[in-house]
Amino acid sequence: MRAKLFIFLQHIIPQHFLSRTMHKLTRVKTAWVKNAVIKNFIKLYKIDMTDYGSKTEQDFASFNEFFTRPLIDSARNIEQENDKLASPVDGTLSQCGLIEQGQLIQAKGMQYSARRLLGDAQWASNYANGNFCCIYLAPNNYHRIHMPCEGRLTKMSYIPGKLFSVNLTTADNVDALFARNERVVCEFETKQGKLIMVLVGAVFVGSIETVWAGEITPARPRTGYTKTYQDESLTFSRGEEMGRFNMGSTVILLSDNPNMQFDDTISTVQLGQAIATTANTAMSTEE
Repeated sequence: MRAKLFIFLQHIIPQHFLSRTMHKLTRVKTAWVKNAVIKNFIKLYKIDMTDYGSKTEQDFASFNEFFTRPLIDSARNIEQENDKLASPVDGTLSQCGLIEQGQLIQAKGMQYSARRLLGDAQWASNYANGNFCCIYLAPNNYHRIHMPCEGRLTKMSYIPGKLFSVNLTTADNVDALFARNERVVCEFETKQGKLIMVLVGAVFVGSIETVWAGEITPARPRTGYTKTYQDESLTFSRGEEMGRFNMGSTVILLSDNPNMQFDDTISTVQLGQAIATTANTAMSTEE
């Protein structure tokens, strides 16, 4: 009953208005306001601030600055093997596997199409024999997004959409959740093949930004667009920051390499942790 009520409310609340309001509130710099909010947020979500240089609420100019706080250099180890992919974020690896008949798994018994997710049939067909994984970021996680391997940006699309909350309840009950929510799709050429990173928005996600385009959402007007970067040298090293969520949500990775296997035994992941390897390497290791 609670789940049904929650899903009903998701459909009727003014998702974009609430998110734009949150975008403004998280940038309030009144000291006593932002200090109280940050202090209580750290306590509520039991955030270990040692990964961030043991900073306190007084070290941040606004809640958004706290929410997108950078890690200290020693906080994460980045997987360096060329035949492996490193996790681009801290979070929970909720689903991974083959892209079968153009379909990705959302939850048990629920699928959604790569075509709908990427907003382009030809683009989706390039990944028809590939693999995917979905990583959900909780409020207590680190919210910057990094490269899982070395890559060169070739294309980016902003796709307007809904802003349903992203959690286990909505994943189990909202059809094609990730393909309906607002998202930014980034494609890279890598040594392992083509790789897509989909940055999925959600309600109260103040904005999504990348290091090359700045703040992409919230957008006015909310008109989708695609930009290619074939003539530009936008190359990123493994582990380099490529974007951030100015609040939370989800990252979906798609690889066109049929030999790239995501590790379905992993649940909680940290930035830099190996989450995939090429099948031929895995076979040779077993031998």
